[in-house]
Amino acid sequence: MNEELVTKITQLVMEKMNGKTVTQQVAEAAQNNATFRLLETPETSPVDSSLIKLYNNAPAREQVLPMDNEEGNLTNAQAKVFQFEADSPSESVQAARKHTPARIGVGRAGTRPKTKTWLKFRLDHAAAVDAVYGEVSEELLQKLNVSTVTTRVTDKEEYITRPDLGRRLSDESKEFIQANCKSNPQVQIIISNGLSASAVEENVMDVYLSLQQSLTNLNIEIGTTFYIDKGRVALMDEIGEILQSEVIVYLIGERPGLVSAESMSAYLCYKPRIGTVEAERMVISNIHKGGIPPLEAGAYLGTVVQRILQHKASGVALVEKES
Repeated sequence: MNEELVTKITQLVMEKMNGKTVTQQVAEAAQNNATFRLLETPETSPVDSSLIKLYNNAPAREQVLPMDNEEGNLTNAQAKVFQFEADSPSESVQAARKHTPARIGVGRAGTRPKTKTWLKFRLDHAAAVDAVYGEVSEELLQKLNVSTVTTRVTDKEEYITRPDLGRRLSDESKEFIQANCKSNPQVQIIISNGLSASAVEENVMDVYLSLQQSLTNLNIEIGTTFYIDKGRVALMDEIGEILQSEVIVYLIGERPGLVSAESMSAYLCYKPRIGTVEAERMVISNIHKGGIPPLEAGAYLGTVVQRILQHKASGVALVEKES
């Protein structure tokens, strides 16, 4: 073992003990009924001075009593009792919590989240992942009585990383739509899982049936509804080109968050065509049980379609004409 290193370690230990031998320190500790931690370094093991520093600065699991610098003896000290935060947050925080589902005033245990809060966060995150990677069941599509078409996306990973491919139909789907869907309808309804299959599973049935009823009551013609697997919002432009519909209503799953993974949106546009800008679209978002009730959303969408047809405009242009 390096003799110079041994000398340095010995000096550090002796300075730590205020010049007294280890045997004397152990004897004095025993007399005061105190505990004393002794670092033993076998001569056969290589020791770096950085290990000594790490050892001295490391938090102890047990209570280590401080050294009295003047007497050189260990003194009794009262350990600080750990206390959790109060279970009741302030009145202002309680008031804010009534108006938002966001994670505020959830408290903590020391520097960490409480166990219940952390588990709920993990659960919500898992639900968001499932919503993105999940698929709409065939049973639901059969109940809706809709056919399925696809985009140029091949799998979910490509759908996430290549939004442009989700904005275009596959060649087979173009042919299917041209052959099986009604041309020039007043309103064309399309459905897609988008970024949340869970949103479609939970909400689309109520929204779709309510929207159908609303449009029928308003004497507005409905085209052939179909389902698009892995579609993006701007896909309505290409569908508008193919079917030449006056209005398209696009029901699609929203990107999930950590509050709700089941939120759906309805995008509307007057005569969408390739090159349509976002200012020409309208959206009714946050459709789920904790936001806009699905049945209410469907009925409201019918009145929005009526306004679009009346003014022959949507988006910013509709706002300007109505004002």
